[in-house]
Amino acid sequence: MDMTVTAWETELTPTNGSDRAFYQLYTEKIILEVLSAIVALVGLAGNAVVLWLLGFRMRRNAFSVYILNLAGADFLFLCSQSIYILYEIFYLHFVLKKVYRFLMPVSIFAYISGLSFLSAISTERCVSVLWPIWYRCRRPSHMSAVTCALLWSLSLLMTILDKNNCFHLFDSLNHPMCQVFDFIRLPWFILLFVLLSGSSLALMTRLLCGPHRIPLTRLYVTIMLSMLVFLPLGITWFLSFWFSDDFNTNHLSMTILLLSCVNSCANPIIYFLVGSFRQRWRKRKHTLRLVLQRALQDTPVVDEPGESLPGETLYMSESSPGQ
Repeated sequence: MDMTVTAWETELTPTNGSDRAFYQLYTEKIILEVLSAIVALVGLAGNAVVLWLLGFRMRRNAFSVYILNLAGADFLFLCSQSIYILYEIFYLHFVLKKVYRFLMPVSIFAYISGLSFLSAISTERCVSVLWPIWYRCRRPSHMSAVTCALLWSLSLLMTILDKNNCFHLFDSLNHPMCQVFDFIRLPWFILLFVLLSGSSLALMTRLLCGPHRIPLTRLYVTIMLSMLVFLPLGITWFLSFWFSDDFNTNHLSMTILLLSCVNSCANPIIYFLVGSFRQRWRKRKHTLRLVLQRALQDTPVVDEPGESLPGETLYMSESSPGQ
């Protein structure tokens, strides 16, 4: 028994630095997992607050419907990622063995949905700026709710067409139907990224350049910050799944997992930072609901630190169309 223990200890002793490198990589992996878990929990709490406020405590209109659905997509994504992180940290293979196989489709579904809602928010805001008369007079009623329902359905369809699901259906990634699925999904992703980046660039141009610049509102700031945070992280997340074989080395998968959690966690933080900017927190009436209302208000930013807009005017302009 003593000879066995001695041999085992000798085997664990780093002779050529390989064991030390292994422990270093293992430590880095644990650090990334713990950071991802912390960010995911913060994001879950933030998106849960947004869902509660927009779903039950505030009156919804055009853009708040998109924000509500975006918070739902981020919450679903962070839930799936939290389960995956617990799976990795505590090695719960027996408990989560059956759940684990559903985490990837749920994550992809939530990611595609979030990307779709962000593209819809940016595109609709760009249309409202470039063609304001048509937008105010001709925009269909309840367009936001119908658009969100359609985007949820399309996101589910694109998730079903994912290559991992294709493998489960046909037991091969080289099946002709898998190539057809990729041919359908790729144009949709390209269209979403083009709409997101193009409309964001158009909004920034109208805000910062030209003689007919539009006044800056908190809603513009909220949308632009969400776009700027999402684009680099979202593209990286997309590439990691499109070229999954090239992203499975050197902890890149865990790094991308952390970045994806940061991406979904950032939106609630942006809402509350923009809503509380230049506001005094001494008064008790500055609740989270009013802060979120300020972040979505479509009126020029008030310069006075203590000045606030009454009641519903904190929300988006009453002249905007309905859902």
